[in-house]
Amino acid sequence: MLPEVHFQDLGLIDYQEAWNYQEKIFGETIALKIERRNETSTEETKNHLLFCEHPHVYTLGKSGTTDHLLLNEAGLDEHQAKFYQTNRGGDITYHGPGQLVAYPLLDLDYFFTDIHKYMRYLEEAVIHVLAHYGVKGERSSGFTGVWIDVETPNARKICAMGVKSSRWVTMHGIGFNINSNLSYFSHIVPCGIEDKSVTSLQQELGRAVDMQEVKDLLKEKLASQFGFTYAQ
Repeated sequence: MLPEVHFQDLGLIDYQEAWNYQEKIFGETIALKIERRNETSTEETKNHLLFCEHPHVYTLGKSGTTDHLLLNEAGLDEHQAKFYQTNRGGDITYHGPGQLVAYPLLDLDYFFTDIHKYMRYLEEAVIHVLAHYGVKGERSSGFTGVWIDVETPNARKICAMGVKSSRWVTMHGIGFNINSNLSYFSHIVPCGIEDKSVTSLQQELGRAVDMQEVKDLLKEKLASQFGFTYAQ
């Protein structure tokens, strides 16, 4: 029997609100795992997948530096953007309207207890979505995420990744540029990488892309990649 995942599309939601919601699910799942280990509960943990978009926001991971944010407070206000230092891995990135954000909150005991493999599975699902549109997504040696033309001087990133895990429970996830306003990336050193650019599916195809279509595809590819089904 395949593991079940509870899916929610949160729509356009403030970053802090979505982060708080993730923390609630994450904390409850870990607490339940501890109770099960201590044999004070037999309740099964639940897996979740959240999709959303955020208003303009820059987020910094634990391995990043604030030097990679090129805006001061006044600049953030001018661009109607917020800034948060987070508890995920990775460096700095941008989220905004037109970017599909996916937050898998999975208990990897249902799948495999290997974070590196988990990251590769997330990348693979995005690569399959891009292939649907005739775009070749690739991995870049030494970096996470999904890239295009990775072995050329025109290498560009289309999907950033940063996760947190504890007791094999995951949170945070991916930012997949669909119809993103790429000018916002010019105000950071994206992911701390200075010599590569950022792109979107819209830029690669030369046309706006139906976000719901991409959501449906990513839902399908994640389920196929990890081998789970969606709870009814």
